[in-house]
This record gives sequence, structure tokens and C-alpha cells, in this order.
Amino acid sequence: MRYLKWGLLLGFWAFIAAFLHYSLPQRDIARITDTYVERIDFGQNSMFWANAETGEAANAVNRDVFFIQAFRTNGKPMIYRNEDTGWGWPPYFKFSTSNLQAEASDLESKTTTGGGQWVIIKHYGWRNEFFSIYPNAVGVRPASGPDHALGFPWANAAILTILALLWYAAWVRWRRFRRAYIDPHLARLQDRWEGAQDDMRAGSLGRWLRRRR
Repeated sequence: MRYLKWGLLLGFWAFIAAFLHYSLPQRDIARITDTYVERIDFGQNSMFWANAETGEAANAVNRDVFFIQAFRTNGKPMIYRNEDTGWGWPPYFKFSTSNLQAEASDLESKTTTGGGQWVIIKHYGWRNEFFSIYPNAVGVRPASGPDHALGFPWANAAILTILALLWYAAWVRWRRFRRAYIDPHLARLQDRWEGAQDDMRAGSLGRWLRRRR
């Protein structure tokens, strides 16, 4: 039972960590080499695609999606999708997909070597080639070079701090509620159960003594 409890706790916190890692903003330094539009037929990975662009039909089985093709500082390719988040999750309130695509096109690297235009691409999500999952770009701006300092992720730190404070406040209130209401009821139930067991044992003992007589 103890292993099951720890397994459930580890699974719960692993899910929370994965959820936050997917949703929180990340930044990459890369060279944009191409921007294009591709018709996507949504399948089992549809949960990893954002909403349709504002003004378009929702819940469509397929639609045109903007993509940004780039190479990171380690020389590996990275493909970003460019979709509106709208009022959905994660709450980036992104409605400027077309503008971001224009900015990315304007910042395309004019060379195929490492000396081209470097940019900082802000995004969320994961890249998984097997399931065709792409991170969603939410911002792009020029960088001074491949060694551009990204600085401390203050936004992520603030979000995690707020979540930790909310969790602590909820945990404290739960402990107070449990001590004030749940624990006394459980103690009374345990006393009643133990009393019933004592009565059953006393009755059994009485019946045994009567048979012995």
C-alpha cells in the first residue's frame, strides 16, 4: 500500500511538472530560414494544436497553419507552428498570428551559414517528431548573435512563485479543515468501531463460558 501511495504521488507531481513545462514560456536563439503555410489534417494529436485564427471557423477537421523553420545555435533544426491561442489555454491571449508571421519572414536569415540574422523566438510546447507535435511561437525579436544573453526567466519565476503560494495556502486551509472537522469524526467512528469490537468479544466470551458450564 505504501508503494502504491508513493507511486500515485510521484505520478501526480510528474504530471504537474510536465504540464508546467509545456505551458510556461521558453526562449530559443535561432536563425529563421523559411516561413510557410501548410494544410494540416488534425488527428490523434489534435490536443496539441491551438485554436483557429480569430474569425475563422472553429473545430475544423483541417486548416492552414503557419510554420516557422529555423536552426538553433547547436546546428539542429527546429520547426515552430504559429497559431492563435485566443482566450484558451495556455493564456497567452495571442491574436496576432499573421503579424508574427510577417515579422518572422522579415527576420529570415539571408545566408545558410552561422553568420546570418539571429533571433530570439519565444514559444511554449514541445517538439516531437513521432507524434508531429510542434512548439507554438508567441514572439520573435532580433538577437545580437548566437551568444546573446537571454537573462533570468523572471516571468517563469513569478508564475511558479504564485502557484507555490496558492498551493501552500490551499494546503494550510485543508489541514485546518481536516483537524477541525474530519479528524474528530474519524476519531469518533474509530471509537465506535473499537467499542463494537469489544462488545462482540465480550459476547463471544460470555457464550463460551455458558457452554463450558
